[in-house]
Amino acid sequence: MATLKLELLNLIYGGKGTPSMHAVRDVDLVVGDGEFCVFLGPSGCGKTSTLRMIAGLETPTSGVVRLDGRVINDLYPGERDIAMVFQSYALYPHLTVRGHLELPLRAHRVPKEERERRVTEIADLLQIADLLEARPRQLSGGQAQRTAIGRALIRQPKLFLLDEPLTNLDARLRLETRAALKRLQNELGITTIYVTHDQEEALSLADTIVVMNDGRVQQVATSRELYGHPSNRFVAGFIGTPPMNFLAATVQPSANGHIDENPLALVTAAFSLPLSATSIEASGVSGRSRLVPGAALTLGVRPEDLIVGPPDGVDGPRGRVVVVEPQGDERIISVALDGGDSAETVWKVRAPKHGPSAKVAIGDVVGLAVRPRGLRLFDKETEERVL
Repeated sequence: MATLKLELLNLIYGGKGTPSMHAVRDVDLVVGDGEFCVFLGPSGCGKTSTLRMIAGLETPTSGVVRLDGRVINDLYPGERDIAMVFQSYALYPHLTVRGHLELPLRAHRVPKEERERRVTEIADLLQIADLLEARPRQLSGGQAQRTAIGRALIRQPKLFLLDEPLTNLDARLRLETRAALKRLQNELGITTIYVTHDQEEALSLADTIVVMNDGRVQQVATSRELYGHPSNRFVAGFIGTPPMNFLAATVQPSANGHIDENPLALVTAAFSLPLSATSIEASGVSGRSRLVPGAALTLGVRPEDLIVGPPDGVDGPRGRVVVVEPQGDERIISVALDGGDSAETVWKVRAPKHGPSAKVAIGDVVGLAVRPRGLRLFDKETEERVL
């Protein structure tokens, strides 16, 4: 087990006559001993490049990588006591599962009895004990990936790195392998960094999630904190399925117009919402000073924080239902807002299968109410969260 520390890490590809690309920008991060940390972000955000610098497959343009306090920038990958699993299984066709698990132990001259003990232990943990004599062509995708994971973990490295290891598996195998991996990491306590663009994987696996975009770390938090308290618009829009609904808004004064006594109003092209001092204080966000008349903001509401109702008598959006998607015990309802800020502003609502919204159909005109504390506001310029 180990503690990893990244200090102002940068990586620039290209240069010397070719166009350069700043892939990783000033990444500062500490991954604690035994922690399961997930790098999450869209393709090209810098998460894999960061992982490759940790592994020693890329040389940082600037910055420091420390493992248990030791600078490892100049060490070869094999000298870092790090194990890595890639998207491809990279299994040798002539070796059995047992042969793959024994391979790193033989390289480190581990005695035969100890090798056998470790092989049995890791095979039991990964539920591949009955496959030890099988060769890769006899394995399913999930079994092959578990073999690759076992081969990496069996020598008990200080740091375990995984680069989108479940991408090639179907949905059922992803769930099975994900559960096995989480259980294994909990039992072994190896510090782990896992790269993915799949937020479901990140939310289910991670102790801590590092959200990245454009080479920068946007937020480091638990899955619950990311979902409930996103630090900026990018995080708010990236986390959650369906994603958060957004609309441009400005703050306008009420008739009496004082924030400490009477509500302000959030005015959009489609609707207006009252904004009271009570709701501002309840948010717990230190953006109160920016909620002044004339402030330009972006309003955000998650689909599950919207309630479908009649079109009249509701403070909030109104519109026409354009799509209804059954999702087991719930439905995703798409509503084209009246007077939206584009040709057709569509908001999505996550609604229960039963209840008042159960009879809503395509073409119906509905009103949308925002649940208490369901409103999020972001500064239009900086995109930082205000409320």
